[in-house]
Amino acid sequence: MSHEETGVTPQDVDALFEKLRTLQEPKGYYFNKDTALAKGLIEQLIALRKSMGYAPCPCRLANGTREADNDIICPCVYREEDVREYGVCFCGLYASKEWNEGSIPHTTVPERRPPENILF
Repeated sequence: MSHEETGVTPQDVDALFEKLRTLQEPKGYYFNKDTALAKGLIEQLIALRKSMGYAPCPCRLANGTREADNDIICPCVYREEDVREYGVCFCGLYASKEWNEGSIPHTTVPERRPPENILF
């Protein structure tokens, strides 16, 4: 989606990018080295927050209520385990330093969300 479609400005994206970066890096979570991907995901998070009132992972199909989606509100409850085991979270927004440096393999992160919470 384009900025026109989401109603999110590049300035909005840059501001949230910097805010989250300063909050998450001290915890060992870095944005994906593919900055365009990371900023695209942040744009979607802002758009989802505007439309839904909360920001579920843009790579998952939200159920539509905060209660049902509580586990996938970014950063989702699966991020820590994903980054610890695979070096990157499911959607690819957050990564470890090692993953970004390429010193650990880049493999597909499996969906950890319970099947009963997934809409298809």
